[in-house]
Amino acid sequence: MVEDAGTTTDAPAERLPARTRRDDMRDHLPGLEPEREVTDWGRSERLEALFDRTVVEFFYRYWFRVQVEGIDHVPDRGGALLVSNHAGALPPDAPMIAKAVREEHPNPRPVHLLVEHFFKGYPGFAMLLPKIGAVPAHPANAHRLLYDEGALVQVMPEGRKATEKLYRDRYRLRRFGRGGFVATAMRAQAPIVPIAVIGAEEAAPIFAHVTALQRLTGLLYFPITPTFPHFGLLGMMGFLPAKFRIRFLEPIPTDRWGAEGADDRALVQTVAEEIRARIQDELLEMVSRRRSVWFG
Repeated sequence: MVEDAGTTTDAPAERLPARTRRDDMRDHLPGLEPEREVTDWGRSERLEALFDRTVVEFFYRYWFRVQVEGIDHVPDRGGALLVSNHAGALPPDAPMIAKAVREEHPNPRPVHLLVEHFFKGYPGFAMLLPKIGAVPAHPANAHRLLYDEGALVQVMPEGRKATEKLYRDRYRLRRFGRGGFVATAMRAQAPIVPIAVIGAEEAAPIFAHVTALQRLTGLLYFPITPTFPHFGLLGMMGFLPAKFRIRFLEPIPTDRWGAEGADDRALVQTVAEEIRARIQDELLEMVSRRRSVWFG
């Protein structure tokens, strides 16, 4: 006796009505998350907000007590390249700058931080960074953000050299690479906003490097800080409560040189050196006026 395929559940799936097959597979589908918002860059609004509330807010408001100047120099709209000095064993300056734009600017905007590719070697860190706004440092990524998306992009031209700097060399800027950030801004016709930051050098000072332990552990470098290595890896986040001051300087328009200016290496290097000198002068002036590392 042949059973009715429309009334039995033992029939092959291909013989079941379409509605029945679809309903049976519903349990195997992932649940809907209407609140989930992830950009093409992997940035998660939910995770970034959680990280901001639980970590960045504490350091910004209560630990570093960040003081901000010239925030109106950050454009209300359109792409702009934020260029600043950089320092510290695990530098806290980048998230503080992004937080300042979100908190102090009359038109708060997200900031994308360009990070070097070596972070891919640290699985947990590499997974977190894109979720909170970091983007691999590549000219194509920067151009898309600045030109196509009209976003704010943050870059530290000193790069890794700045994070290895010893405390005795504090506030002495390293070379700004080959000026690639200037060429990127020229191609995107985006203004460059120089930024001077003091406080990070004292919050995460490095007193020495141990090359042998660096090779043994496979770390980028093995610094001796007030809290590392004696407090383990968490000691890298053992920031001292130095007072932060962030000064946004007057923007430098790049449209006057046109996109073709990016192909003039001499021009690019000259502009990069001028920006470096400008930030260096501001740092020296800010440090000279500071009465206390801890209280500003």
